[in-house]
Amino acid sequence: MSGFLASVRSCAEARLALAGGADIIDVKEPSAGALGSVDRPTLAGIIRTLQGCRPVSATIGDVSLVPENIVARVTETAATGVDIVKIGIFSGDLDATLDALAPLARRGIRLVAVIFADRAPDLDALVPRCAAAGFAGIMLDTAEKGAGSLTSHLSLAALARFVGLARRHRLLSGLAGSLRLVDIPDVGALGADYLGFRSALTVGGRDRSLDVTALHAVRAALRSAAPTDGGRIHLPWSSNATEMAVARSAAAAESVGFANRTVASKAR
Repeated sequence: MSGFLASVRSCAEARLALAGGADIIDVKEPSAGALGSVDRPTLAGIIRTLQGCRPVSATIGDVSLVPENIVARVTETAATGVDIVKIGIFSGDLDATLDALAPLARRGIRLVAVIFADRAPDLDALVPRCAAAGFAGIMLDTAEKGAGSLTSHLSLAALARFVGLARRHRLLSGLAGSLRLVDIPDVGALGADYLGFRSALTVGGRDRSLDVTALHAVRAALRSAAPTDGGRIHLPWSSNATEMAVARSAAAAESVGFANRTVASKAR
C-alpha cells in the first residue's frame, strides 16, 4: 500500500505521528504557507527525537525559484541530517534551478519536487525534467489549502497517470493536498509510493495540533485500502537500521508500502 507521510511542526507532534503509525515524518510549519519551513533548531530537535527510526523529510519553504537561493536553502536543510529535502515548484527560473540542483543530487542529497495541482502544472514536462536533474521523487500537492482537496483539482485518472509517469521515470511518487479520510479508498488505490496528510490529522484545521485519534483513523484507512499482497515496507531513503526498525513496526501493524528506490526494484 501507499506509505503514510505525516506533516509535523514540533518534537511533540513527531512523537504523536510516530505513535500513530506514520512511515515518513515530514517537517513543515503549516502557518507559514503550503511548504512553510520550521527553524533549524526545531528541525534538529525532531531528528534527535526520532533517533533514526523513521525517515525525515523537510521543506525549504515557499521560495521563488532563484537558483542560488534554492541551492543555499537545500544545502542548509540537508546539513541537518534529514533524509529528504522537499522543494516546491513555485514561480521563477525552473530550468536554471534544476540545473543548479543536479550537482547536489549527484552528491547524494535526496531531493523531492513538490508540484502544485491547483496551478495547472505541465506534468508531462515537469516529471521527466526532475528525473533528468537527479531527483529521488516527485509529489503532487496543493498551494491553496482552502481551495479543496487534491481530488478537487485533478481527476483520479489524471492522478493515476501522474503516478505511472513518475514510475516510468524511476521517481518515487507522492500525493498530498488536503486529502481527507473519504479520499483514501480511491486515492490509495492509485499506487503512489506515499500519501501525505496534515489537515486530516488534526481536529479543526491544519494549523491545529495533531490528534492521535485522527492519526490512527488515517492509518486504519490506508491499511483498509491496501491490496492484500502481503508485502512489506521498503524504505528508499533510510539506513539499514532505520529500515529494520520500520519493518518491525510495519509488520506489527500489518501495513505494506513503498517501492525500493534502487534501479533494480524500480524496473517494472
